[in-house]
Amino acid sequence: MPRLEEGRLRSRYTRLHDQLAELLQEAPDAVARMATVAAVLHHKLPHFSWTGFYRLEGGELVVGPYQGPVACAVLARHQGVCWAAVDRGEPVLVPDVHAFPGHIACDARSRSEVVLPVRDRSGAIRAVLDVDSHELDAFRPADVDGLARIVAGIYA
Repeated sequence: MPRLEEGRLRSRYTRLHDQLAELLQEAPDAVARMATVAAVLHHKLPHFSWTGFYRLEGGELVVGPYQGPVACAVLARHQGVCWAAVDRGEPVLVPDVHAFPGHIACDARSRSEVVLPVRDRSGAIRAVLDVDSHELDAFRPADVDGLARIVAGIYA
């Protein structure tokens, strides 16, 4: 599948951000917002094969709303890309998941991944947005920037 040129990808994220900002105003809570974000992103960005959230609940990363194949229900503590994003407190972009130490393979077809922390109003990490692709090196800084703007609306 051909990649979108960087400028076109950034423009697409701007449009998605604006569309989601309106939709999220109508969502009654963070879980409803997560469900809306996962559905819109998954269906609007063709390089996404799994799009969803893991919620930080009682020290565990528990699957939340998502789109795509069946997910791992609870992720092993402090392993894999999702926990790396929580532990580091920043987005993690992985061009080749098989080269990432401790990668958790919920879907053996996943080849690359990007994960962003989702913070509440106080700045505490409450969840992560996890996006997988069946393509190697599918994600770029434009994805990280665009997704960061979008997840900022989850607990707004």
